[in-house]
Amino acid sequence: MAGNIHKNHEAAFKAKVALEALKGEKTMAELSSEYAVHPNQIRQWRQKLVDELPGVFSDRRQKNDKEAEAVTAELYRQIGQLKVELDWLKKNPNSSC
Repeated sequence: MAGNIHKNHEAAFKAKVALEALKGEKTMAELSSEYAVHPNQIRQWRQKLVDELPGVFSDRRQKNDKEAEAVTAELYRQIGQLKVELDWLKKNPNSSC
């Protein structure tokens, strides 16, 4: 069953093929033959390109990065506070909280 071998294509290759498909200058059969990729796979890559292309021009990525940074900073702050409390409890084992 050599026909069931899955190839892992690099992102740049997928983008190139999807862009060619989006241009519409060649048929899916021609692209499939040229790049040795099944036409359904090319359609999926083209659709993903069309779906995600508007996000390239949005601020959402930057906003998500800032939110992730804020969450990380808060977690580090909490870790520091818990470490201080733990150290204090180790030094004062008989104190009641």
